[in-house]
Amino acid sequence: MSTFYLPLRQLVLAAGATLLGATAALASSADAPSDAQARYRQDMAVCTSGQSNQAIATCRLEAGNALAAARRGKLSAAPDQYQQNALQRCDAHQGDDRIACVARILGEGNVEKGVADGGILRKSIMVTPAQ
Repeated sequence: MSTFYLPLRQLVLAAGATLLGATAALASSADAPSDAQARYRQDMAVCTSGQSNQAIATCRLEAGNALAAARRGKLSAAPDQYQQNALQRCDAHQGDDRIACVARILGEGNVEKGVADGGILRKSIMVTPAQ
């Protein structure tokens, strides 16, 4: 009879652990919807005020898409994710061009920022001797 109770006990323990894990996961993600909702309200306020440099319809669409992505857990808030993505784009280059690309992403050279102008312009000048 002890062979019957051992698997049953393991099953009960596994079910209990799963239930505790699921409860902890739900509790930790309970703040996510309220954070996403607060961010959505903030985005909509920017849209309504006209400070977004976008058409109001586009701004509202983007705010709604961001809210939907946050609810699905697809909206990343990792601060260094932007830089990682930028560095991955440098992989398309080879040799000195790749080195120059990485240097620009890491902040060397001149950087001009402007949302109205379309983003970030990074410029660096490399002097190479004539051959």
